[in-house]
Amino acid sequence: MRKNIYGIMAAVCLSSVLAAGCGGKNQAETLPAQSSETMSVQVSETVAATEETAEQQSVGTEGMTPVLASELRDGVYQIQVDSSSSMFRIEACELTVKDGSMTADMKMGGTGYLKLYMGTGEEAAKAPEEKMIPFEEAADGSHHFTVPVEALDKELDCAAFSKKKEKWYDRVLVFRADSLPADALTDAAQVTAESLGLADGCYTVEVSMEGGSGRVSVESPAKLVVKDQKAVAEVVWSSPNYDYMKVGEEKFLPVNQGGETSVFEIPVTVFDRKMAVAADTTAMSTPHEIEYTLLFDSASIKTE
Repeated sequence: MRKNIYGIMAAVCLSSVLAAGCGGKNQAETLPAQSSETMSVQVSETVAATEETAEQQSVGTEGMTPVLASELRDGVYQIQVDSSSSMFRIEACELTVKDGSMTADMKMGGTGYLKLYMGTGEEAAKAPEEKMIPFEEAADGSHHFTVPVEALDKELDCAAFSKKKEKWYDRVLVFRADSLPADALTDAAQVTAESLGLADGCYTVEVSMEGGSGRVSVESPAKLVVKDQKAVAEVVWSSPNYDYMKVGEEKFLPVNQGGETSVFEIPVTVFDRKMAVAADTTAMSTPHEIEYTLLFDSASIKTE
């Protein structure tokens, strides 16, 4: 009888050990909810591979200096946004600066994306739903996304979730500070003839240009005249085919007649930051206004 009892007890103990596993814990507790390998597979399935993505365009320029909200006056501004993908086209954008932070209302050129995430596609695939930015549909049927903006003139990762493909696509955005009006910068953030303490007189200054097709250039250094704490630069184009320039909404006509160049005298609204200008060329079949940026380097200013 005692041997039978011992046999029953041994069987019970063996059954318990087998149920708990070699480590003495419940087997269900030792199995991971999901292996890292499984997680990686799931993430890769929801993020578009490089070969699935249209050719990426470079955005921004080398040596960009980020512009923070603290350097801008509170207000609402129209701003240009560069996108690394032609499939993620932004028709218009309204930047709101308030209390040291920035948000942007982007009007999209299509309706193919359901939500955005300010980060990479891989980060988006792992993020909780409350971190996503859904679209809002305007009265005209266009889709808008309101996103936080860390800084202007800085490459910002933005993942877009495709409605058709049901995958995240990596994009890079640059909110262009040079597309803002000059008075959007705070006084402390602006480098002007007044802040530099330039006395009335004639100077030279190094100037660099970006934009257009790259077939034309501007002479550097440029002549700089300061009067009453205002700076005016003489911009000499390598082409004679420009009939006017614009700084903001103000138009300037050439100060030379004929020759192999086009010469304009324009105000320098800010040094050490890209200044948006436009120049109208007559070299094409019809006159065409082209956008450029000019950067006047204050460190290079010399008395003429």
